[in-house]
Amino acid sequence: MGQKFDDIVAKVKNCGMKKVAISVAQDSAVLEAVKEAKARGIADAILVGDEPKIREIADGLHMDLDGFEIIHEPDMIQASLTAVKLAHDGKADMYMKGLIDSKNFLRSVLDKEVGLRTGGTLSHVCVFEIPGIDRLLFLTDVAFMTYPTLEDKVNIIKNTIPVCKACGVEMPKIAPLAAVEVVNPKMPVTVEAAELTRMCAAGELTGCIVDGPLSLDLAIDAEAAKHKGATDRKIQGDADVLLFPDIHAGNLVYKAIVHMVQVKNGCILTGTKVPVILTSRSDTFETKVNSIALAAVVAEEMRKAD
Repeated sequence: MGQKFDDIVAKVKNCGMKKVAISVAQDSAVLEAVKEAKARGIADAILVGDEPKIREIADGLHMDLDGFEIIHEPDMIQASLTAVKLAHDGKADMYMKGLIDSKNFLRSVLDKEVGLRTGGTLSHVCVFEIPGIDRLLFLTDVAFMTYPTLEDKVNIIKNTIPVCKACGVEMPKIAPLAAVEVVNPKMPVTVEAAELTRMCAAGELTGCIVDGPLSLDLAIDAEAAKHKGATDRKIQGDADVLLFPDIHAGNLVYKAIVHMVQVKNGCILTGTKVPVILTSRSDTFETKVNSIALAAVVAEEMRKAD
């Protein structure tokens, strides 16, 4: 039986409560998620932002702030820099977006003095628990990398492997997706998928199994793979990671799943010094809590790797 989000939460509890720094914390949805994350033993939080507004919102949520550290900084840009510095300095295990636009939040992540740059590629990973699929499914990149090159895709894979391992998938099967499952020189995506497969077979990409190009049905549906005669493929409907050719394909699939299926999911930004929780205002309360849990297990995996 594959891993579920309940397994991720259980794993967090085994490795100890983590701490998340919140950028511009006067956000009701984020405070509600932080409250729940602490109640479940997932993570404590440092709330950086306009303290009177934070307390006003917390009162409306019947949220006791006595156990939370609050750093008063009414200026949003300065609050984001103060919060990210906590993660940069090791005083927080992860960094989360509050009531600040994504552009300025990402500027704090990339700040040369106090940000979370590692010199590598940043990419976004979504983890889904979907009815009818007996394992967690990892989607990348659906929100950050627009038109990844072959080199970018290599780095996206390298960023995603530790997330998979943190969630209990030791040797993730990675499917570089395309509209077809054969190489067509007129479709560059298929050529790059084949090159990623070759690199893995040659030992240039390790810690995973790569098989592409693959159509989406072959990647996730064993029956489809069987009917199409794909019995010689390394992945036959049992992919763990769906690697998308560009942000359009990834984002469309992500939103189709979220808005058409009852799922559990969480998302983080990877390739940073610590996991970054970049949720959308349209994301559900549960998605925000799941994202904190996901970031917590990834933070623990990164700690053990140091």
